[in-house]
Order: sequence, then C-alpha cells, then structure tokens
Amino acid sequence: MFSHVMLGSNDIERSRKFYDAIFTAIGGTPGTLNPKGRLVYIHKGERLVIGKPLNGEPATAGNGSTIGFAIETPEKIDAWWKAGGENGGTQIEDPPGVRKNPAGDMYLAYLRDPDGNKLCALHSM
Repeated sequence: MFSHVMLGSNDIERSRKFYDAIFTAIGGTPGTLNPKGRLVYIHKGERLVIGKPLNGEPATAGNGSTIGFAIETPEKIDAWWKAGGENGGTQIEDPPGVRKNPAGDMYLAYLRDPDGNKLCALHSM
C-alpha cells in the first residue's frame, strides 16, 4: 500500500546514530545518504527516509502518529528497544512484552526517536 515513509529530523547525524542502531538490531543495514542529504533505510523491500523538512521549518513529531515496524521475533524487538534507548531514543510506555488484543496477542515495544516521532515494534504471536 505504501511506497515509503518519510520522517523529519532536525539533526541528520543524531538520527543516523539512532536509526542505524535500531535497524542493525533487527538484522538490517545502516542507512545511506542520498544526494539530497536524506537518510534512506531499506529493509525487506520497505523504505524509510529521514530528512530535514523542505520548507525550512523545524521537524516536529505528529501528534497521534505512530510508525509500526513488523519484527520477526520477540528477541529482535527486545534488541530494537534496547538499541534505540542506548542511541538517543526514549523508551516509552511499558517495557517490551505481550499485549492481549481481540485480534490476537502481540509482542510490542515503543520508542520515540530523537525528534520525538513515535515508533512501535510489533510481532504477532
């Protein structure tokens, strides 16, 4: 359904440290800078782009927005959450764990990136 997700950042190098850490924790590769100075992450055919807003205004987190990552195992979610917290992110909500849901149990963890964007790692049990 989506071709990519793009998030704004006020500090590309700070974002690179955070996103490189969470992507390598789940078996991905570090991001690359494109010619426009945006970080590009490609993992399992999906694309996440991090860049400064084109209008020159500061990047802000979307109120009520969450970007969800599908992760293969609870262990990789634990590694993702730990790497994010150690590399400029904020560990939020409950620690990683199983959440009961009418649609099926899920193993979840939440982080905010250095610019305040809310991220979720999810594994369907």
